[in-house]
Amino acid sequence: MTLNLFSTRRATASVWENNIWRLCTFANTARLPLLFLRKFGFSGKLLRVAIGVAVVAGPIIFGLLHVPQIQAQSASAAPTPSTLPSFDVASIKPDHSDSRRQKFSFDINSLTGSGLTLQSLIEFAYNVKDFQIHGGPGWANSETFEVQAKIDAATVEALNKLPRAQRQEQRRSMVQSLLADRFKLKVSHSSKELPIYALVLTKDGPKFSESASSANVDVGFWSTDAGTKAKGESMSDFANWLSRETGRKVVDNTGLQGKYDFILHWTQDRQTPLPGTAADGGQGSVALASDSSGSSFFTAIQEQLGLKLESKKGPVEILVIDSVEKPSEN
Repeated sequence: MTLNLFSTRRATASVWENNIWRLCTFANTARLPLLFLRKFGFSGKLLRVAIGVAVVAGPIIFGLLHVPQIQAQSASAAPTPSTLPSFDVASIKPDHSDSRRQKFSFDINSLTGSGLTLQSLIEFAYNVKDFQIHGGPGWANSETFEVQAKIDAATVEALNKLPRAQRQEQRRSMVQSLLADRFKLKVSHSSKELPIYALVLTKDGPKFSESASSANVDVGFWSTDAGTKAKGESMSDFANWLSRETGRKVVDNTGLQGKYDFILHWTQDRQTPLPGTAADGGQGSVALASDSSGSSFFTAIQEQLGLKLESKKGPVEILVIDSVEKPSEN
């Protein structure tokens, strides 16, 4: 009887084994625990329990192992022009005027500009500085264009509901879509180790106070004959502004987390409006001249604001122009 009972258990276990082996051939999930348990003489009942656990756990483990790969594939998917917000109608044509002054205005429902180069449009669209743009034809920074674009009512309504920073990002995306459509612009991204500046506090800094206004209105940078005025701006915003003025990436290492008001007095040799309204962080591009007392731009920052720029090296994001075409007039 003992032999018969043993044979019955063996036969039953054999049926279980055959079924399990069919179910688990996708990854041989149950094969290893099965051989292991057999080797050490586990009973048929315990063997069936172990196999059952392997059948349930196998697909779960298999699925978990593949999650990072799926997530990585999704994260690497870049937005295409068709997925970006776009203008309702747009006109781009060469600017044949003698004026070298750039004009760029993003109103509630339209974009208008003149004297704009492709490079200046790319700077705004991708929020990069000229030193971050590599490649492209010679005309990208020499030939100028007039741009007029309208935003439909539904998009205007949606934009007005967004916070200032998000609204500006949507506007940048709309210009990206415009560049892809009319200039057939294709770009790629890379990184290089280049000279940069670190914005840090001096021993007696900072020499300015937090902004009294909490609203997101009338904030930004303004350039005047007397210098530069900042209202309701963070040190990160200031570092971004300094990057354009110095021609290097500037990282904020001040540790200051608030919003601040200050005025930096220094002489400006030129004033060329840059893309963006005052409320959205627009500002004038100016040469790094000396102030009225003869102090350098860097000295003015240190003496008036209690900040300084330390030269170092660090990674800089690079935007590479892979291909682009001149737009046809319309």
